Amino acid sequence: MQVRLSTYDPDWVRRFEEEADFLRTVFGGEIVRFEHFGSTSVPGMKAKPVIDMMMLVRDIGSIDAYNEKMTALGYEAAGDWGIPGRRLFRKGGADRTHHIHVYEDNHPQIARHLVLRDYLRIHPDEAEAYSALKERLASEHAETSGYSPAKKAFVSELEKRALAWQSESGRSGE
Repeated sequence: MQVRLSTYDPDWVRRFEEEADFLRTVFGGEIVRFEHFGSTSVPGMKAKPVIDMMMLVRDIGSIDAYNEKMTALGYEAAGDWGIPGRRLFRKGGADRTHHIHVYEDNHPQIARHLVLRDYLRIHPDEAEAYSALKERLASEHAETSGYSPAKKAFVSELEKRALAWQSESGRSGE
């Protein structure tokens, strides 16, 4: 898939909220809450214009029963996509608009994603450095198959700084 990097768009927040409202009509009482995460959730960040959403649910085991309905609604059901205990739905085909990461409410991946989001929101210098890296990598890698792995080491170090910040500040990450 081709890398599409965009400047921050404040409309991403509205698109997250609209999608969350729609998904509530599909999943109803399964949902505990939604979280907007990833680069589109950090004001000022450059990002692939794909809204990353966490849909936290009571029981992950019940979500597979929605695959057929989600497919009929235009989503691709991608299973756990390499993370046990997660379900991933992608919307938009080759021009993806949303990734819906479904986790049971107590899954350990939730806190990791949210602390990174919160850290970047509070540390604009880190968000700017990450944006600059993404821009450079997008110019070097036309496809996400090269772009995504190229930023992995930077993101890993960024996560370590975010976790240290969380520990020092006493933040819960949720």
